[in-house]
This record gives sequence, structure tokens and C-alpha cells, in this order.
Amino acid sequence: MKRRDLLIVSAGIATTGLIVAGSKTVEAQATLKGEIVRLANDLQGYYVRPQGNGAFPAVMVIMEAFGLNSNIKNVCDRLAKAGYAALAPDFYHGDIYEYTDLQNAIAKLKSLNDDTVMAEVGKGLEFLTARQEVAADRVGVMGFCMGGRYTFLANAVHADKFKAAAAFYGAGIAPQKDALGRQPLLNRAAAMQAPIMLVYGADDESIAPDEHGRIAQALSTAKKRYILSVFPNAGHGFLSDRRDSYAAAPAREAWQMTMNFFKHNLT
Repeated sequence: MKRRDLLIVSAGIATTGLIVAGSKTVEAQATLKGEIVRLANDLQGYYVRPQGNGAFPAVMVIMEAFGLNSNIKNVCDRLAKAGYAALAPDFYHGDIYEYTDLQNAIAKLKSLNDDTVMAEVGKGLEFLTARQEVAADRVGVMGFCMGGRYTFLANAVHADKFKAAAAFYGAGIAPQKDALGRQPLLNRAAAMQAPIMLVYGADDESIAPDEHGRIAQALSTAKKRYILSVFPNAGHGFLSDRRDSYAAAPAREAWQMTMNFFKHNLT
């Protein structure tokens, strides 16, 4: 079995007991069961919760430009293993694109409206905070690529709801001119209340280094709590082992940084 297939099979696994295999005693495993849930009449999402009794802190996961795919579901499963209820709203309403189909994914991304997406984030928040097993006052948000930009925006628009935000390689936050025609978001920094962590790869050709500087300047000027980390030998999408740009060592360190960040702010 290939390593990537093994990771897909093992995603979201939690220890529940013991079984005997041959002459050795080994831990039995049970899969955390994520499910597709309805957030509004025309909006669904992927939801998974930790085993045991809550109330659990929660994290909303905002997808990449490729849709609510196995990678985003795997992020939710990993969060549930770490003790967080996790929800990924489907802002594409069922459309999913292969990583090789960049042209159609970008076309879909360009069809989104920031206000509509933020309204749907609000529906996701309503779902999470109504769950009996979720600690409504301990909800964070994280996102990737397109979702990194929307994480930055959500931390401002829903500033009274989110307690921490982690934006991975969010293109379109502070470009000189966005190639996709999106509005820059630095004017939203003043509205933020929760600390934000921004993670980038030094080899990401879609986000220029001077954008990092503009983001840091805006957040510092607004006197906001933030962490901005740039990983050498990492490009766009480096956290996902399902992408060709996966970088194992930076991915491990960035994930651990994220878990430490959420632990400090949500637990």
C-alpha cells in the first residue's frame, strides 16, 4: 500500500480497545464517523466530532479552491482526533475539482461572492454553537488557499464568534493587484478580536514576499495579536499530502504549531 493511500485509510482513527493479532496484543481501532450535515436549506457541510462526552472546542475548516474534497475532510478528521469538533461548510454546493483541474477550480472560485460566503460561515457558526457537544464560546477557524483568505475575512466579519484563526497560504489578502479580481482585505484588520496565525511557504509563487510585509504592517498598526510564519522549502499547498506540493517536514511542523495555537486559545 502506498504511503498516501495508507494515510487516507488511517485518517480519523481513534484507539478504542485491544485485540489479539497472532501472538501480539495490539490496539483495536475505530473510525471517527464524520457525516454530511445540513447547515441551511441549500448549504451542507462535513462534520466530525471527537469520541466521548463534550463540551468540545470546535474549529470551522474553510476549503481550498478545489471544493469539499477528501483533503478537507481529512483535516476535519485530524482535528477531531486532537479533541476538536470540526465542520467544513461546502461553499461550492457539491462541486469538487481535481488538483489537476486548476482552470475550472479557479473559475468556480471567481464566481463566489465574499458577502455570501460570510453569510454561509454564519450558518456554520449557528450549527456549531447549537450542538450540545460543542463549547459555543471556544470556536476557531482555519482555512487553506482560498480558505486562507476567507479565514482572514471571517476573523473580522464574525469577530465576536471566533476565538482563534489560522490562515494557510491565503492568496488575495493583500496583493498589489489580485489576478482574480478579489478585493484586498487589509482594511478589515481593525475589526478583528481573535489572534490570527498566518502560514506561508517561501517557495509559493502565488504569494509574493512583499504581501507578507503588508499583512504584518496592517496587523501591527491595528495592534492585533498575530503570528506570521514562512517555511523554507515549501510551496503553495504544502500541508496536504494529497498534493504534489506536499512538503513533509514543514507540514509536520506547521500542523504542530497550529495545534499549539488552538490549544492555547481554545482550550
